[in-house]
Amino acid sequence: MFQDLDATLRALLSDPAAPADLRAADVSFDTPDRGYQPAQATLNFFLHEVVENRELRDEARVMTRTETGYTSRLPSLRLDCGYLVTAWSSRTAGSRAQEEHHLLGLALLWLSRFPVIDDRYLQGALKTPAQPYPVPTVVARTRESPGMGEFWSALGISPRPGFPLTVTISVDPFDQVEPYPEVRAIEVHGTRLDDPVLAGRVVDEELEPVPGATVTLVDRGGSPVGTRTTGERGQFAFPDVEFATYTLRVQAGGRPDHETSVSYAPDRQIHNVILPGP
Repeated sequence: MFQDLDATLRALLSDPAAPADLRAADVSFDTPDRGYQPAQATLNFFLHEVVENRELRDEARVMTRTETGYTSRLPSLRLDCGYLVTAWSSRTAGSRAQEEHHLLGLALLWLSRFPVIDDRYLQGALKTPAQPYPVPTVVARTRESPGMGEFWSALGISPRPGFPLTVTISVDPFDQVEPYPEVRAIEVHGTRLDDPVLAGRVVDEELEPVPGATVTLVDRGGSPVGTRTTGERGQFAFPDVEFATYTLRVQAGGRPDHETSVSYAPDRQIHNVILPGP
């Protein structure tokens, strides 16, 4: 994915509308260490940092409609890719700084035109629909980090002018997709306030009824109040019990026992139980 981001930046700088001197310069992604000596005018994009963008983190699962229902997957990671952009000249010492400053200024102004990289520049895995979000950029933003002197010392060369470029991309490290069937119907069962009934249905993870399951109603003290067996549509009912908080204990063949707490009140008489898979 990082090589696709490098190719995207190269395509951005090769646009026919970009300044001629910028298009004529070479674009490098090598580490600008002590042995780095470009043979021609070069813009170097050194990828030195990759961090998750917590502000753009989305905790919600991604739901996608299919022919038979839906699929669910974990959301994409949003990564800030931090480049240091520097210009390098092959001229003699007298005019080297002039060419480097000129090239660096052109790069800063051109990149600042693209707060979001247009789709036509995106390469490889960054192309839509593989990239579900736009690809934003931030140019020359000041960040809290070690001094640039320490940075250049670590590379073993003298400090030189440059500016930071941050590009935010999306990656999907999770390949597990969970299918869910489409909900075909919703059943509504009415009860009367003058004749209340604690009732509900037992269904599986695909919302299909579970007939023949044993449902035990347990009070807050842990004592069973009554037991019912679900009908063909997974239905059960406990009439003549007091309004209170109970536990519904469900036992179904081939599945682990399942318990859920219910609050039985005049306005809360229907309680459905979804059993996990076997």
